[in-house]
Amino acid sequence: MKKIGMIGIGMMGHGIATNLRKHGQDLSVLAHAGNQPLDALLASGVGLFRTPKTLAAHCDVIILCVTGTPQVEAVLMGDDGVLAGLRPGSIVIDCSTAVPSATEKMAHAVMAQGGLFLDSPMTRTPKEAAQGRLNLLVGGDAELFEECKPILACFAENIVHAGPIGAGHRMKLLHNYVSLGSVTLLAEAAACAQLAGVNAQTFVDVLTIGGGWGAALERLKPFLASGDTSGLRFSLANALKDLSYYTAMAQDTNADHTVADAIQRTLAVACQDGNPQALLPEIIPLIAQRKTTGHSPHDTRSDAS
Repeated sequence: MKKIGMIGIGMMGHGIATNLRKHGQDLSVLAHAGNQPLDALLASGVGLFRTPKTLAAHCDVIILCVTGTPQVEAVLMGDDGVLAGLRPGSIVIDCSTAVPSATEKMAHAVMAQGGLFLDSPMTRTPKEAAQGRLNLLVGGDAELFEECKPILACFAENIVHAGPIGAGHRMKLLHNYVSLGSVTLLAEAAACAQLAGVNAQTFVDVLTIGGGWGAALERLKPFLASGDTSGLRFSLANALKDLSYYTAMAQDTNADHTVADAIQRTLAVACQDGNPQALLPEIIPLIAQRKTTGHSPHDTRSDAS
């Protein structure tokens, strides 16, 4: 059995770590202020390391589940980073959401140190992470993918080999653009319905029996019905980050991103007007308030941070 190290025990990572232990995996994690509580994991026998370097030196597989590209680069390349302790033949699996061109550079850095690399971003929510039912989109060598599949299956229900290194992150950004774009479009429509005096339940019911039905509506339903944000535990800041990564990918590939730019501006203004750590359903009252004050999303452009 391989020794697994994990960096990033946040809302998604905590579920991943818990399910790795449920399947009997030998697991250690990195101590970090951004972690969710580790008491249950430590009580189950999970090891704890203070630096990425010492964690990497101890492990055969290192799973990254951090916020985005800057955090991946810092964890791998920073002082006392993973690369400083990486052993030849060790495998780095990046489950973060990242810019694909940066992923390819990080993969080359790992391989230059004698390591192996898979990008394996995930879809679904912390609920499915806790249940071990994530979807994984994996980029990398096909044989390495098959070797790592039993580990990935500990916390994922559907595992797709998307292609070579970077393909997983490209597919993740395409997925999140469609998913988050649909939510943002529905949120703007819901804000318009509110201002027009359309009953929220009627709005939901009509969309549900027509072409407006889909996963985005299902996740917004609890908020529209009672202000419950639990259907979509994804922050405005993370949504803006993912859209900025998508538009960066579109620019890198000379693809059109006209609609994506509009969605990104809408999210940027929401982060400016409200709490960036608010959950995505809370964009609805922010948009409604914006329209009543005459503030347009076209007035502000994201800095793609």
